[in-house]
Amino acid sequence: MNIFYNQTGIGDCLIIPVADEDRYEYQYENYGDVTRIIDTNGSVLGYNIFNASTHLEIPEEGKIVLTEEMLTNIKTVFENSGLYDSLDFDLRSKFVVGYVKERNSHENADKLSVCQVDTNEESLQIVCGAPNVDAGQKVVVAKVGATMPNGLQIKPTTLRGVPSNGMICSRKELGLPNSSQEQGIYVLDDHYQVGEPFEF
Repeated sequence: MNIFYNQTGIGDCLIIPVADEDRYEYQYENYGDVTRIIDTNGSVLGYNIFNASTHLEIPEEGKIVLTEEMLTNIKTVFENSGLYDSLDFDLRSKFVVGYVKERNSHENADKLSVCQVDTNEESLQIVCGAPNVDAGQKVVVAKVGATMPNGLQIKPTTLRGVPSNGMICSRKELGLPNSSQEQGIYVLDDHYQVGEPFEF
């Protein structure tokens, strides 16, 4: 999960997005320096912590990977402000090394494959359009909940009638250097371990 801090651009405010969807009707609830943002149904969309540097040690500007230690400190800020939301966020990496156990042709689309991908924690069915995907490969998997470098949110979907949960990524989709000429998914070599986070 990522949080955001840009003191130069927006000031001393830590942004904690919770919901993936864009919603245009929302309201605010203030608890000291913490603002909870909710939609008209009361669902939490996110939080802002103002004067963040006085409450927290901010490691960097821009996109920040939320760690267990930082989440514990944020919970303390919330409690000190009189806000007792649970903040039970899934901090596991959303980009992991997967192993393609099976690849079958999509019954309703010639250029799509239906893959069974092992991520060590779970087995995912992912529909993939890359021509080079095959069983026996180690690949980069963007799990449901991941945000791609271009801003795309990975969500459960159905492609031509077949459920798909995640995406097998190309170098270009990951924004890796020198990837503009490469076609198909990024096939990893054997030094990668299935289930480990993929850092890029």
